[in-house]
Amino acid sequence: QVQLVESGGGLAQAGGSLRLSCAASGSFLRINAMAWYRQAPGKQRELVARILSEGSTNYAEFVKGRFTISRGGAENTVVLTMNNLSLEDTAVYYCNAAIKRLYEAAYADYWGQGTQVTVSS
Repeated sequence: QVQLVESGGGLAQAGGSLRLSCAASGSFLRINAMAWYRQAPGKQRELVARILSEGSTNYAEFVKGRFTISRGGAENTVVLTMNNLSLEDTAVYYCNAAIKRLYEAAYADYWGQGTQVTVSS
């Protein structure tokens, strides 16, 4: 069984910084893309940033220049460094990964349980 375990998040003041980490555990063959999504109350879940296995990244316009996604020390981890936070960044942040397990033909989407990020003025 594959699990994505998130850590980090919490409360920050506007203009401050937070760091989210996510690690994939369990039995799997390969991870392709890893990403962070977020969902604010009453809104749809939206992509924040994604990093592919070869290292290329893409970001939502609303976080460009403020957030950075990177692979952690291990291939199965992803880190989101969030700087210059604004009130609008308040949301539950979810880790996502495209993972291929042994004996499976295709990659499947996996999600973490979500971690709350709250930005106050």
